[in-house]
Amino acid sequence: MRAFFIGLQFLTRISIVEQKDWCEKDFADSVRYFPLIGLVLGIIYAAFAALLLSFLPQNGILLPHHVVAAILLILPILLTGGLHCDGFMDTMDGLFSGRSRERMLEIMKDSRVGANGVFAFVLLMIFDWSILLDLLQSAWLFPALFAMPIVSRLMMVVAISSFPYARPVGMGKAFKDGGTKSVLYGAFFYTLILVFFPGVAACFFGIIPLDAAGLSSWVLSMTAVIFAALLFTIFFASYATRHLGGLTGDVYGAITTLTETLVLLSFLVFSSVSC
Repeated sequence: MRAFFIGLQFLTRISIVEQKDWCEKDFADSVRYFPLIGLVLGIIYAAFAALLLSFLPQNGILLPHHVVAAILLILPILLTGGLHCDGFMDTMDGLFSGRSRERMLEIMKDSRVGANGVFAFVLLMIFDWSILLDLLQSAWLFPALFAMPIVSRLMMVVAISSFPYARPVGMGKAFKDGGTKSVLYGAFFYTLILVFFPGVAACFFGIIPLDAAGLSSWVLSMTAVIFAALLFTIFFASYATRHLGGLTGDVYGAITTLTETLVLLSFLVFSSVSC
């Protein structure tokens, strides 16, 4: 479990077992656990939403929906230390610079954030906030918050395992070394269990209707979300590879961030269709 705790400590601010001595092999071994780390985050997100929308109102504290949406938007940034957001901004700075491949990689490595990155991040946060605001009035909010980090971390494994690394060295290179096909297939397999099992359990305990319609709705929605996320990841990773010669740690972060938005948007579409 050492690799899991190292991955958890690197990808989040959660430090259950403090690890100070890391090596590249530890990072490589942690890749297989990325969706499981997403499960930890998904449980926290859903539990926090239940606190804001159920527990607090029952105790006389009713927050406006736009405030709840803002809190749910900020929570993932706090729990991950803004790691993936930083990668997203660096990636936007590089890809939108219109420079040569080498210059793009230099821009992305710069610790300073440029105008393109800030502009893209602000727009993305506004978009995410508006989606969350609408999802607050839908039964799909909790499935969305639960599945969002799991699916997005699976897509990080897809990117790591399926596309070349753009630099000879770098933090992301250590993850790339652990992105074998067997790791990818294993991550896909247990991710399906992670996202499908709650629906089966919810049917069994009567949380959602114990019938074919209730269960099939859950299975179909989760399947559609994973499929949409996979298509987007392949498209975005291919685009980045064409311009950068491969992916970097920043691009992994960008894929995670954008996939989270896609998952939320997908569940918003489900909510509008079900209405």
